[in-house]
Amino acid sequence: MSINELETMADKNCGEWSCTMYTDKETQWICDQVRSLVQEKTSKTYQEYRAVLFRDQLVAGKNFLFKVRVGDRNYIHVQVYQALPCNGGWLQLSGVQEDKTQEDPLEPISN
Repeated sequence: MSINELETMADKNCGEWSCTMYTDKETQWICDQVRSLVQEKTSKTYQEYRAVLFRDQLVAGKNFLFKVRVGDRNYIHVQVYQALPCNGGWLQLSGVQEDKTQEDPLEPISN
């Protein structure tokens, strides 16, 4: 873990959602791992499935909230929980919201 990552973690209170950030390879990988579950939940098969933005929240693990582009001007929001590495680091789909736009803010999904 780099010093910058530690400083970022120190600046953020546990349980507080981060600001919206651009995705990277790691966050795209997390989003990809739940793609089949998202498609099952929405009863749709997405030709395009690219996470473009995300927020995260440190809890007893980590919550991720993704804005995923699923077609021309079509987006969905996907919420994923990741267990701590010491607990296996497994992923769980927490929620999906359809019919989103590029401009819709990323707000936590309540079940």
